Amino acid sequence: HYTNDFHHIWGDKRPNVMRISKSGIMKLKTVSLLCVGSVLLCGILACSNQAKQSTEENNDEQQLFIGDNIAVAQTQYGKVKGFILKGIYNFRGVPYGASTAGENRFIPPREPEPWEGIRPAVFWGDTAPQKTKGKYRNSYSTLVDHWNYYDVSEDCLMLNIWTPGLTDNKKRPVLVWLHGGGFTNGNGIEQDGYNGENISRYGDIVFVSINHRLGPIGFSDLSVAGKGFEASGNVGILDLVAGLKWVHNNIGQFGGDPDNVTIIGQSGGGSKVCTLVAMPETQGLIHKAIALSGNSADAIDKNYSAAVGKVILQEAGLKPSEANKLQQMPWLDYIELANRAMAKYNEQAGITGRRSNFGPIADGTHIPMGGFFTNPSAPSANIPMIFCTTNCEFSLSRDNSTLEQIDKKQLVEMINQMKGGNGDKIVDAYAKAFPDKKPIELLGLILSSRENVIATANQKLTQKAPVYLAWFGWNPPLFDGRMRAFHCLDICFWLKNTDLMITHTGGGKRPRDLSMKMTDALLNFMRIGNPNCAGLPEWPQYTAEKGATMMLNDVCEVVYDPDR
Repeated sequence: HYTNDFHHIWGDKRPNVMRISKSGIMKLKTVSLLCVGSVLLCGILACSNQAKQSTEENNDEQQLFIGDNIAVAQTQYGKVKGFILKGIYNFRGVPYGASTAGENRFIPPREPEPWEGIRPAVFWGDTAPQKTKGKYRNSYSTLVDHWNYYDVSEDCLMLNIWTPGLTDNKKRPVLVWLHGGGFTNGNGIEQDGYNGENISRYGDIVFVSINHRLGPIGFSDLSVAGKGFEASGNVGILDLVAGLKWVHNNIGQFGGDPDNVTIIGQSGGGSKVCTLVAMPETQGLIHKAIALSGNSADAIDKNYSAAVGKVILQEAGLKPSEANKLQQMPWLDYIELANRAMAKYNEQAGITGRRSNFGPIADGTHIPMGGFFTNPSAPSANIPMIFCTTNCEFSLSRDNSTLEQIDKKQLVEMINQMKGGNGDKIVDAYAKAFPDKKPIELLGLILSSRENVIATANQKLTQKAPVYLAWFGWNPPLFDGRMRAFHCLDICFWLKNTDLMITHTGGGKRPRDLSMKMTDALLNFMRIGNPNCAGLPEWPQYTAEKGATMMLNDVCEVVYDPDR
């Protein structure tokens, strides 16, 4: 999961943390980069923390309402019934597409069949096919992240909605959440911090999260098979387009404004944000966009994806005309077959890096070839964007306190191994930019290099819509202060969930104060395309010349060009 996420941060320059030596006194053990967790613990923490999160609730009054005529909404396919929890309408597992199993596998999403009566929408839809075995084995990671995984199936084109009102004739801004996990893992409620209740209530907005096809099921380019399979390599991202169309056509029935939709995603979700903004068919569906700890300025080369598709068929012993037989394989068997085929092709061709994986393909039809934001007259030119990363995406010392004691010499040796040289120059550059940081903190910054996000932001500057840049550096008090601003930490700050995601933040006033500022900035950006708000210093637009960057911490400040 983390490996796929970090492909979208570093690209082909991602660090090989497994090759870091101990310099005679340390040996890094396997780093569990994906913090995965227990559904049981998730339920305990969610229930206990949700009860504390809302400042508007009265615990002596009834909190949950569900009944025949409560929380019923009309969609274009039929009525759905959710529930009201602490004043917020919840609709969970609402279908925006048909099942993708059988003959619908590798095919662009189809509309769901209309239904009679009222369909229950009271629990999460299925997670997209992916490997979930062994997600809860690491005790520390299970405590910290306790990821939420329930049923997994190809009937996964579902979304969730939180809204303060249904029939009050308000047109609320809409925030659509795109989950992380690269293009391989995850779901719309994977972390408790993805919950939309608090920001929906606080900001008077509609919050939507979406599941879609992932990995080989969502991005196998079988176009060599001809008719019916032309778009097979991009069906996972086309699912999200279908989800945005559903939002456009239906969100008015849930109190939302279809003409004011902001998409936001983290890690792989940030890459999804960039890809969707660049797609011509999302014109009119997206109005603002936010990419957190992940981004993309282009897509996978079509020649590469087509070559992998041919090896998939060879691995299955099929001719191109027999590709439909792959639609009948159990999904787990197909994922394993496709992964073997890709690994075989990559080894034979000597290909490594972000472009050697399953993900969106520059087909020239759905996704443009070349740079996403190089055309000043493209629809994307009108969409303001925020880019943000954390300053310690890899927190290598969280479970290994001995790393806190590394000196500059050891740090240079580590960087030499990861970067193939120039360790002394790299360390000196970061030490000059951040003179208050000790070696282990510099290591986190170096591993969190923002080269790719700066390149994407600079490319976006060729278009007229404003760009804003942020850098999140808040360090939780947990694990003796060794967690630092790790990958995924900032999500709950943006979405007003710091007391809900208490195992990330510790809870309480300190993280809540920063969250209030970040949530206010997000809400203002949703409303007017500008994140400036009363709680933050003036946040200038980003330019390549000045590089204005909002540093998000206990004390927030604007720094100019810290990345150069």
